Amino acid sequence: MTHRAVGKLQALVRIPTVSDRDPALIDPEPFDALLVELARQFPVLHERLELTRVDTHGLLFRWPGRSDARPVVLMAHLDVVPVEEAAPWQHPPFGAEIHDGAIWGRGTLDDKGAVVGICEAVETLLERGVVPAQDVWLSFGCNEEVSGTSAQLAVAELERRGVRPWFVVDEGGAIAAEAFPGVGAPIGVVGVTEKGVTSIELRVEGRGGHASTPARMGPTARIARAITRLDRAPMVASVPDPTVELFRRMAPHASLALRPLLANAARLRPVLTRALIAAGPEPAAMTRTTFAITTLSGSPALNVIASTAKAGVNIRIMVGDTVAGVLEHVRRTIDDDQVQVDIVERNEPSPVSPYDDEAFALIEDTITEVFPDAVPAPYVMMAATDARFFTAICQRVYRFAPFRMTKAQRESIHSYDEHLGVDALVDGVRWYERLIERIPG
Repeated sequence: MTHRAVGKLQALVRIPTVSDRDPALIDPEPFDALLVELARQFPVLHERLELTRVDTHGLLFRWPGRSDARPVVLMAHLDVVPVEEAAPWQHPPFGAEIHDGAIWGRGTLDDKGAVVGICEAVETLLERGVVPAQDVWLSFGCNEEVSGTSAQLAVAELERRGVRPWFVVDEGGAIAAEAFPGVGAPIGVVGVTEKGVTSIELRVEGRGGHASTPARMGPTARIARAITRLDRAPMVASVPDPTVELFRRMAPHASLALRPLLANAARLRPVLTRALIAAGPEPAAMTRTTFAITTLSGSPALNVIASTAKAGVNIRIMVGDTVAGVLEHVRRTIDDDQVQVDIVERNEPSPVSPYDDEAFALIEDTITEVFPDAVPAPYVMMAATDARFFTAICQRVYRFAPFRMTKAQRESIHSYDEHLGVDALVDGVRWYERLIERIPG
C-alpha cells in the first residue's frame, strides 16, 4: 500500500512556486494555491497548531509541548528554482510522476520533500495524540532560493516572543551514497556550519567607441585580466575541524589504502588538504574559499567597444576566513585601481554548531535508528540555507534532510531530473517522527 505522504508530495510538486529576486516577477497565484493545498493535505496540523503568517507566504507554526524550556525548530522552504526550457528532463518537471520507484519533479529534493516529511510526521503524531516534550516550531520560508527575507522575519517573530531554540534542523546534508571515493557506506552528513555567501561585481569604465580604432587595455581587456588574475590566485587552503571529524568517522568504512590517512586527518592536515585539491573541484571546495565568475557583460554590439565591462563573482567564504579578508585578497590580486569592486551581498560564514553535545547526539542517534547502515558525521556545507539566519538566536543550527540520495540525485538539485525515491520519502517521514518523539523533557 502506498504511503499517503507520496500523494501529498505529488500535489505540492505540481504547483510551480518559482521565486525570483525581483518581487515584481513572482507570480503569487502558485504560492496562494500551495498554501491552500498544504492546508487540505494536512488538516489536523492546521487545526491544532498555532499559525503565524510570515512575509508574503511564509508560515510559522507552534506545536505546544509539555515544556517550552528547550524549543526545537524544524525548517524547510516552499519555493523552488526555475526550470530551464532546454534542460533534458526525462519526465515533466512539474508533473510529479512516479517512475522507477521515485517521484520526479522540481522541488522533490529541494525542498518540498522536507516540507512533506515534517508535516506528515507532525500530522501522524497529532492523530496519535502525541504531545512533544518541548515546544516544536515549524518554519517554512517562501523565498529561500533568492535569499529572501522570510527566514529573517521568522527569526524576528521568535525573538519578539522570547523564543531561544535549543536546536534547529533545516535542509542541507542527507544520507549520501557515493559521498567520498573509497568509502562504501552512506554518510549521514549533518551540516554544522555553512560557507558565507558574498557576491561582488567587478566594473571597468572607459571611453568606448568604434571597434575599428581600439586602444590597448580597454574595459573588456582590463576586466578579462582581472578575472584571470583572480582565477590564478586561490586563497590559502586548509581542512577545518568539522571536516577532520567527518574523515575520522569515515575512516573505518574506507578502503585499506585510505584508512590511515582519514583516521589521522588531524595530524595529516597538510597531506589531506593537498589530496582534496587534487581530487577535483568538489573535494577542493571543502578546503578553501572559492571564487566563481558567474556573469559577464560588455558591449551591446560586435562593432562597438564597450564603455563599461562588468563581471559578477560569487564567493563562498570558508570557515576561518572573513568577508573583509576576502575583499582584501580580491583587490590585492587584481592590483588595478581602474577595476572597481562593488559588493552586491555579503555574508560571513556561519558559526560552527557543536557536534559533541546532547542535541547533536539526538540527531545522530535518530539517523542510526532509521538508517542503520549510515555513518552520521558533521560537515561544512558549501551552499547557503535559511538556517544561517537562525544562528542569531540559536547556538545549535544543523542542516540535514533525512533522505537517501545518490550522487546523481545530489547533482540534480537546481539542475534537471530532480527526483526523490518513494521509500526514501517514507524513511524521511519516519526520521522526523522519531526525532520529535526522542526530544527529551
